[in-house]
Amino acid sequence: MNTSRNKLIILITVFIDIIGIGIIIPVIPFYVKSFGVSEITVTWLFAIYSFLSLFSTPFLGGLSDKIGRRPILLASLATTCVGWLIFAMAGNIWMLFLGRAIDGLAAGNISTAQSYLVDISATPKERTANLGLIGMIFGLGLIIGPLLGGLLGTIQLALPFYVVGVMAGINTLLAFKFLPETLKTKSNQKLSLNPLTPFVKGLKNRLLRPSLLAFFIFGMAISIQQSIFALYLDKGYNWNELHSGIIFAAMGLLLAINQGVLIRQFWIKKFKEPDLEQYLFLGLAAGFATLGVINITALILGLLLVTLSQSVLRVVMVSQMAGNNLKDQGAILGISNSIMSLSMIIGPIIAGPLFALNICAPYWSAAILAIAGFIVITAKRKLLAKIQLSPKTEILIPQ
Repeated sequence: MNTSRNKLIILITVFIDIIGIGIIIPVIPFYVKSFGVSEITVTWLFAIYSFLSLFSTPFLGGLSDKIGRRPILLASLATTCVGWLIFAMAGNIWMLFLGRAIDGLAAGNISTAQSYLVDISATPKERTANLGLIGMIFGLGLIIGPLLGGLLGTIQLALPFYVVGVMAGINTLLAFKFLPETLKTKSNQKLSLNPLTPFVKGLKNRLLRPSLLAFFIFGMAISIQQSIFALYLDKGYNWNELHSGIIFAAMGLLLAINQGVLIRQFWIKKFKEPDLEQYLFLGLAAGFATLGVINITALILGLLLVTLSQSVLRVVMVSQMAGNNLKDQGAILGISNSIMSLSMIIGPIIAGPLFALNICAPYWSAAILAIAGFIVITAKRKLLAKIQLSPKTEILIPQ
């Protein structure tokens, strides 16, 4: 198998997908508000996608272990195309929800790409570095995408969603033509559409349980920030979709540098993964607290702290969970993405009313959650030390 070629193909596929996501980020709040709805409805559109991906992601992750990565990724990309085109053509609020629902029902793009990269990783450090490449590609997509989205949005608010739908269609064709299958050993795990099944499996193991809880807390904090950020820039700084696009692009540049270069050359060289998993929660908390102050300097400093902390933390947490489950990486990545989906249902639902109460309140809440994440990981490390196990001890998912 040509590992370098396969890695390049999957990264190109992810890159196109992330550009599509980046295009709509700065525009979606303004587009939805053009239908005459409140900010709370905007956050509910984030939640409906996460609610349905809660069902689909773990199932598709497990299914990719049984039938292969390639068919799952192709189906997910094609459904993304349909969902965004419906969203773009919406004549009322219900079509907006339908478009996001269709996309959420086959939300397997990133988790399947992660499985590809785990499949072709020879060592734990290579696994972490490969997962970091997903973050680098995410960052590059968030440089190009938001700028393009902001520019397109100034022409016509629905235009970015037509563009992202077409791009997802092109991505489907490219993946069909060039993307090979990388699954070597098929799993015998039973599949279930019950969204509680992955949680039950994960929570049965006391070593995996704190990692899942911390990942849930992490996801809630991040989703609170993401779901209201464009609205926050609008209300707090009187910035439009183009300004938001520039800010998101700057964050994407930082993300790309951090995960594409620093995670290899600095973070995993200078620090142990368990230390990063623990103490970056404090960096995340400091960043959210700083963002809760409406001031340009505080905005820049807060975004710097949040972007650096969350980008490394996400990679390290996923790497630790996937690496500790040697037989069913697709399943554990599906579980982790299911956990993230659950957090991204609750986070935006909380963020909307908090934002209506005080536009800074979501950031204060996110800071408190990040501190809670630090406490959970600290307790996890004490548990591992107590039973004299390394954080790299294999933690198999119960059958």
